[in-house]
This record gives sequence, structure tokens and C-alpha cells, in this order.
Amino acid sequence: MSDEQTGPTISTTPDSAAMPEAPVPDAAAERRHVPWAAVAVFAVVSCGLAWLVAAPLWARGLGMTDPLLLVLATVMMLTPAIATVAALLVERRQRGERGARGILRELGMWPLKPVGRTLGISAAAIVALPLLIATGLLVVGLLGLAEFDLVGFSGFEAQVAAQLPPGTPAPPIVLLVVMQLVMIPIGAIINAPFAFGEEVGWRGWLLPALRPLGVWPALLISGAFWGFWHSPLILLGYNFGLTDITGVLLMILACMVLGVLLGWTRLRTGSVWPAVFGHGAFNAAAGLGPLLVAADSPVPPAWLAGPAGLITCAVMAVLVAVLVAAGQFRRDRLDARLG
Repeated sequence: MSDEQTGPTISTTPDSAAMPEAPVPDAAAERRHVPWAAVAVFAVVSCGLAWLVAAPLWARGLGMTDPLLLVLATVMMLTPAIATVAALLVERRQRGERGARGILRELGMWPLKPVGRTLGISAAAIVALPLLIATGLLVVGLLGLAEFDLVGFSGFEAQVAAQLPPGTPAPPIVLLVVMQLVMIPIGAIINAPFAFGEEVGWRGWLLPALRPLGVWPALLISGAFWGFWHSPLILLGYNFGLTDITGVLLMILACMVLGVLLGWTRLRTGSVWPAVFGHGAFNAAAGLGPLLVAADSPVPPAWLAGPAGLITCAVMAVLVAVLVAAGQFRRDRLDARLG
């Protein structure tokens, strides 16, 4: 999750108890030990490339005002995919040739089996991730940290007016808001190629590679590393407006909680695609707060009320708890689909 607003500004079906599903043979499921050498290569390459991509932002010294920020943040999303290739090359030396089909299956890219569950959870992720951000905003409002204008959308109207030449009439604000909201699921699809650049690494390769440690250690460690990988941008003030280790720790926390949800979709379906579309939807909805906040509202700090802030993290943690209580992390529901 990098919260790049590359999109607009703006859970699951239980298994049949009568017919237990047969395990799906999978190369990744054959792992009995963590491939630590490959994990180390993945870590060094992904973080090294992330810092290399972000280096111009540090060299230019413009911080969050740098016009290259969005472009380089988007390019940075592709570095875990390159790291995955490097890790697979190391594994090839250790495990032998597996062929293109075996690699696609190991990364959860193909085949899409079971098709219905994979498509269903992908669709649910596109809806659920923006709803989590919206629920976080609801909590922000209930706590009195901000005021929202859901009728006149005065804050968004002021933003639009500021971007228009003087004297230019603004289009109907409600129409613009509706268009922005409708664009969120479309933005999830538009963001998917860039989200794939991350997810093929975090959930496609790293999570199954760490799976011999256990479900929860694999989910939490892969999520923590995902958060740490964001450091080149977070230390510039990205997401939280903090430029010290506090911002990095907050990003690690956010990615651990969100990583559990995205990782669950990976382990539940054996496919990386639900995580890809969920990640894309989260980024597409990252600008939902400015769309709804009132013009005269106080502005709470991003570390508390932003899309990756503590309040949204708490909302996501509640959903994790619900999934746990519903038995969705039981071993028999996950291991057979690890891919």
C-alpha cells in the first residue's frame, strides 16, 4: 500500500460442509522450510530499488511539493515485482527448474481456481476496502475530529473553485461527487497494473515463502516488511506528514493490519488477484476524506484520521477480528488454497 492517488480523488462465501474441498497441488505448498536466501535477496533488491527510485526526490530537496513525487511513487510500486524475479532466480538454483506454468501457479497468477471464489472475493475486496476508509471517516466524525458536509460538499466545492480560472462557473458539485464515487471501483481496475507490481511480491511470493513459519507470523512479517519498504517516501512526509521514524512505524502498523486482510484473500483463494484489486481499490479511495469534509472543518492529523491512520487501522483490525471469529483463518480453509 503506498496510498499513491493514482486513481480518482475521490466477505466471503462459506464452504459447503457436506463436500469438503480437495487440496489443490501447488509448487508453493511443497515448501517445508523458508527459503531464507531468496527472502534475503528479495528484501535487498526491493528496498534497494525503492531507495534508488526515490533518490531524485531526496536529491532535489523539494519533499512533498516535488512534481516528480507521484511519478516516482508509481514507479516505485513496480520494484517488488523485480525483486520477485530475483528471488525466483535464487530459488531456481535451490529447487530446480519449475517451468513458466509452475511459477505462475506459485505466484497465484494462474489458474484461477476456484473461479467463483476468486472472482467473488476480488469483487468483495473492491467494495470492502473503500468501505473501510469510509467507516474510518465515520468514526472521525463521531469523535468530533472533523465535520463532514454530505449535502453541499462545501469542502470539495472550494477545492474545485480554487482550480478554475476566475469567473468560470463550476459544474454541479453533486454531479462531480457522484462521478468521483462511481470512479472508485473503476480506479481499482486502473490501478491494478501498479498494484500488481507490489502484490506479486508481497502476497504473490513473500507471503507463501514465509508460510512455513505459520499463518500469522507469515501474514504479520510480510506486512511489516511491506510497511518498511515505504520508508523512502514516508521519511519525506508521505501519508502522515511525519519525517522521522514515527512515520515509518505507523506505516508498518498500517501495512501489517491491511496486509492481514489482503493476505487472507491470497491464502483463501490461492490467487494474488483479489489482493491486487483490493490494493488498487484502497489507493483509489484514499482521497475520500477531502471529498466529504466541510469547508470550515478542523483538519485532523493524517497519522490519526488519514486512510492509513490509526483510526482506519482500528477499523481494519475489527474486520480482522470478525474474520477470525468466523473461522476464516482456520488452517483447513487456507492451506489447501496456498499458491
